[in-house]
Amino acid sequence: MSVPRKYFTLAEANKTLPLVRYQYELVAAQAKPEWGESRQQLDLRSEIEGIARQINDYLQELEQIGCVFKGFDQGLVDFYGKLDGRDIFWCWKHGEEKIEHWHELEAGYQGRQPVPEVVRG
Repeated sequence: MSVPRKYFTLAEANKTLPLVRYQYELVAAQAKPEWGESRQQLDLRSEIEGIARQINDYLQELEQIGCVFKGFDQGLVDFYGKLDGRDIFWCWKHGEEKIEHWHELEAGYQGRQPVPEVVRG
């Protein structure tokens, strides 16, 4: 929601300074180093938080597609699927050209099995 622009006379602006000063101090207090952190540490924290938000956005996009991200360590993404009438995960690992494995929903990576030839078509 956009706030309409308000114009002040110099006198009006000066009259609002006590409130503005108070609000500014509240904001500035939040931006000051916490627990002895330096400005550089705070800047780094801000950068890390920005990267974390971006990663979270990417993960939400994968979720909207219907994928289940399984982690960075092994680079796994699962897709819900059906095999012989039961719910399974088609399991893709980063670096693989295509999905060639599947596993039971509760089995995890250790339960990965090659996709049956008849399903590969």
